[in-house]
Amino acid sequence: MTEPNEPNQPSEPDHPDEEQIAEAWRSAAHITLAPGPREVLEEAPAPDEEWTLPGGKAWVYLANPKFGLDKPVLLGDGFNTGPSDLDFSWEILERGPYPFISELRQRGRDVVLIGFDERSASILENAEVARAAIREAIARRKSGHPLAVGGFSMGGLVTRYALAKMEHDSEDHRTALYFSYDSPHRGAWIPIALQSFAHYIRKLNSAFSNQMNSPAARQLLWQHIAEWDDSPETDKERTEFTAELERVGGWPRQPRKIGVANGVRTGEGNGIAPGERAFRGKGLAITGTHLYTQPAGEDQLVAQLRVVTLRKPQIRTSGLPEIDGAPGGTLEGFGILADELNKIPAIIGLGSEAEIREHCFVPAVSAVALRDVDTHQKLYEPFPESSESEDSELDEYLCASQNEGHTLVTEELCTWIMDRLP
Repeated sequence: MTEPNEPNQPSEPDHPDEEQIAEAWRSAAHITLAPGPREVLEEAPAPDEEWTLPGGKAWVYLANPKFGLDKPVLLGDGFNTGPSDLDFSWEILERGPYPFISELRQRGRDVVLIGFDERSASILENAEVARAAIREAIARRKSGHPLAVGGFSMGGLVTRYALAKMEHDSEDHRTALYFSYDSPHRGAWIPIALQSFAHYIRKLNSAFSNQMNSPAARQLLWQHIAEWDDSPETDKERTEFTAELERVGGWPRQPRKIGVANGVRTGEGNGIAPGERAFRGKGLAITGTHLYTQPAGEDQLVAQLRVVTLRKPQIRTSGLPEIDGAPGGTLEGFGILADELNKIPAIIGLGSEAEIREHCFVPAVSAVALRDVDTHQKLYEPFPESSESEDSELDEYLCASQNEGHTLVTEELCTWIMDRLP
């Protein structure tokens, strides 16, 4: 693979050419970063209702189909690429550690899963889908019971903006509770090492780079690069999104605002040390690629890249904290990359190993809207329970008792939310 603005580099002898590698990649691997299972083995049960919405849809599971919609709980989908997938949502919400949908319905709640035609589209665009779902729920209710509206990960930001915009526009959303589940209110994190690799291999396969450069990724990520050799910065789209959020009030003011984090509040990190090799290429076409966890300091090595060509450019960063090991919800970014590359036939030479599979994705302080994530102290300093805190922008929050997977659906966090439903 030739470098941008560089003369052609010779391929190694007796090795598949770029076209062969690209074709093998297209047929075997699909690198996108998202929590949850990579494959769904069982279909979700058919919903009681399906609403067609502009830019998306909603799948409705009623507590009592004979009665109809009574006490709606609306859940916005999280970040990924392509359209929302009901089977995937059901796998995460129902077949994981805790059957959240079933428990909600047993408590007499109607579950409305909000899906988007394109999950990587702008948060502002998908907020219009959420607004349409809220209007539909209000129109279809059989009683005057207020709504509970929220979402997982990006879905918490989508619904936060949707409710705030409705209030700004003097539209009654009839919502008594807003909730977020490990949503990156102060920004999310994908290691610069992974972002640089995504863009470096764009010529062979663009899907990973497209995801990292999508509108939603640019809005969610605290630090972003658009090209493999860029310097990390807050993307213009994130700046514009946060400005628009503030323009409509920042948060909805009418409902009570609660949130949960898949990370701890004690300051205890997830055990991932900075500056450690997390990923290495083993096949002939990728030997020489090394991706490292984020170290602090100046001119720090985070990646050495080599795919097909003989060159091995290095990626260095300055002024970033040791965020991969911070308290918060984790994502198996390095592991997903290695797993997908290892699906490609060995003859292609892209065999890889993830020596460290995961990294912090949503720091706990971001999920509870307490602090920014730009320094070691802000990330790692312990903070109190919500009843003792005046710093969070949420009315109440709960942090997990251990650092765990981003948006992992647990009894601990789900029962806390359900106990607060209107």
